[in-house]
Amino acid sequence: MTEPPQTDVSRPSALPTATLHQRSAANALVDQNSDEYLDNIEEEWNKKLDAEVEVLVDGMVDIVSLASIGDKDKFRIAQESFQAESRAESMVRAANSLLSITHSLKLLLLLSDEAQIAHRRDVELRHVQQEKTEAQQKVAALLDELFKRPCTSSSI
Repeated sequence: MTEPPQTDVSRPSALPTATLHQRSAANALVDQNSDEYLDNIEEEWNKKLDAEVEVLVDGMVDIVSLASIGDKDKFRIAQESFQAESRAESMVRAANSLLSITHSLKLLLLLSDEAQIAHRRDVELRHVQQEKTEAQQKVAALLDELFKRPCTSSSI
């Protein structure tokens, strides 16, 4: 028998069965409505951001406190140098994590649910068109009222 032709098209395969969340957490997510779910996700992102910014601030404070000038022996100088290097490395990791978070947020924005965005845009467009029609009707009524009064008084 002949083999199927080889292509570069990806073929769906089974996903790993590893569970990333506990079962009770999954049931809790099912019980949440959309707004609660989005609020929880937003809170998680805020916690990540706060933690990374706190690492940056604490690292800077520690580096500045280590930069004191005074009589120091070689051991103390080496110790402070090591502490400064380790704080700088943790600050670099935190900065890279913040960069990763911003990249993820950009992707979330770009790959967000376009159908929902289009639906919101269409609802807003219908609302604006309805307001426009109502305003046109009011203007037409005012113009009719304005032009009818002088016409009726001049014909008498």
